Amino acid sequence: MIRTLLIANRGEIALRIIRTARRLGLRTVAVYSDADRAAPHVRAADVAVRIGPTPAAESYLSIPALLAAAKESAADAVHPGYGFLSEQADFARAVLGAGLTWVGPPPDAMDALGRKDTAREIADQAGVPVLRAIPLQQQADADGADLTFPLLVKAAAGGGGKGMRIVHEEHELGPSVAAARREAAAAFGDDTVLLERYIERGRHVEVQILADEHGNVLHLHERDCSAQRRHQKVLEEAPAPDLDPTLRDALHGWAVALAREAGYTGVGTAEFLVDVGAGPGGAWFLEMNTRLQVEHPVTEEVVTVRGERIDLVEQQLRVAAGAELGFTQDDVAVVGHAIEARVYAEDAFNGFLPQAGTATHVRWPGATAAVRVEAGIEDGTVVPAAYDPMIGKVVAMGPDRETARRGLVDALDATAIGGLVTNTGFVRALADSDAFRDGDVHTAWLDTHPLPAPDPGPALVAAAWSVAAAAVPNGGGWRLGGPPADTWVELDDTVLRVSTARGEVRREGEPPTSCRAVGDGLLELGGATVRFAVDVGPRSVEVSTRGHTFRFVRPGATRAARAELSDGVVLAAMPGVLARVEVHDGDEVTTGQSLGVLEAMKMEVALAAPAAGVVRVRAAAGEQVAARQVLFEVEPAVVEPVVDGPEATDD
Repeated sequence: MIRTLLIANRGEIALRIIRTARRLGLRTVAVYSDADRAAPHVRAADVAVRIGPTPAAESYLSIPALLAAAKESAADAVHPGYGFLSEQADFARAVLGAGLTWVGPPPDAMDALGRKDTAREIADQAGVPVLRAIPLQQQADADGADLTFPLLVKAAAGGGGKGMRIVHEEHELGPSVAAARREAAAAFGDDTVLLERYIERGRHVEVQILADEHGNVLHLHERDCSAQRRHQKVLEEAPAPDLDPTLRDALHGWAVALAREAGYTGVGTAEFLVDVGAGPGGAWFLEMNTRLQVEHPVTEEVVTVRGERIDLVEQQLRVAAGAELGFTQDDVAVVGHAIEARVYAEDAFNGFLPQAGTATHVRWPGATAAVRVEAGIEDGTVVPAAYDPMIGKVVAMGPDRETARRGLVDALDATAIGGLVTNTGFVRALADSDAFRDGDVHTAWLDTHPLPAPDPGPALVAAAWSVAAAAVPNGGGWRLGGPPADTWVELDDTVLRVSTARGEVRREGEPPTSCRAVGDGLLELGGATVRFAVDVGPRSVEVSTRGHTFRFVRPGATRAARAELSDGVVLAAMPGVLARVEVHDGDEVTTGQSLGVLEAMKMEVALAAPAAGVVRVRAAAGEQVAARQVLFEVEPAVVEPVVDGPEATDD
């Protein structure tokens, strides 16, 4: 029996596991790096053990440090969560070798199914259809292969969209393979990649598997995770909408057959690619995730066993302790619909660049029968650059898909995160889009249909109204109201006149916008009622609305802090490590020439010369750099005057 459970993870998944473990009466142990010393999961556990400094390689990815923490805390079981070491069979073997219970599948099954190449072989043996892949052990394999484009380059190990590139033309293949290898090596310690045919309008449908050590293997129906950007899921739902019934049954059967063939136990997910419009035959096995999925809550909210909602973490713990499932496939049913939005610290309208910083104000929607929140941050939480940028998940449920979708939009409207750039507004806009409503979103849709950046106008009006309200006694942040007299407000070099008597906010030189406070956090703008969360500070005003957060600078703030540097300067768009420098100080470069690569939060950002000239290197390869730190400067080339012949003079 498990008595003390160590969670070898952090953030919202650590909190999620602690919640179930506590309900089952287990003692919980959190682990933390120096960056997470004050994180919510550290306070939530019964015991917390420091495992090392901030870099993941020295803390959350350090097997010796995790085993030492288990010994120090007298833990008898380890749950890996997802990410970090959750799919590393060597970690599972080390846990078992230390005499502890591993809350996960057998290491041999992890080895076999955790790699896309060997998993395909098992799928073949189990009669599961696969897309044929070309293994690329060496670059020459790609150069000499007879290939038809488009192709997908993908890492053989790991998951989460790391080490993947779409290649449309032959000249793109070499650079794409090289980049995928680097990313795969950094994320998984294995740079093996595969090539496979790329399905341009594919849907991502996955089947949840649950198996015990007594030969029982069941499916818990399926999820649709087709809303992706750059192979990273952003919205997930269960069950998959508009799926051919014959194909749905086939996917369930294939997933069970695959798990049986591999001798799998515990919780796992078989992922499939479904060709939109291809009919029941247009589906292929992609990979098996040998762990709990990020999107597991949508399954928990719709799948019932004998009328009770299932808890997948509880099932993991029961299987790890050697118990039988205690129910059959006939006991499993689906009730209603659930949709989940992943909330990331990233700038969705600037290349999805990861962000870091302190979340000054955090407001999640209240948990109800129709809304579930898995939050990893709260007021004052520091989001470090060293780890994956996901900070929470918002899940909405309903009796049907449209009710769940509308509920998710409302829940994201009620979400406000200050001090930190997040994708909340982006996922809110996607959930509210006609394309998602109509089921037209496939895995490549977001990459070819970028959502428009939000209009800051309404937020600017709300900010001006709130600054005016803060001028009256007891006024302050996170409230909306207005003084009786007109007030002049300057924000971001824009002057606005606020008049509560007339109920309007007027920008200088523009027609007024009608404005009226109608409730706590609600303004009626131009006849439409909109919810705002406003934080009025001495140097800036932050406004969150419809998931988006805008920051406006007040007079007196240092203008240099908001001024853009010259065109010849290359800045770090986010905190990270300058992984490579591809030029030397003093080199002549051309516009667009590669200068180096910045790595942060498991992704690469290419750094290109913004102009032609002489480059000055301002940071070293391997250096940890801050956001907006100057990395390179390009001095424009000096153009010599053209002299027309040897007799030209100054006359």
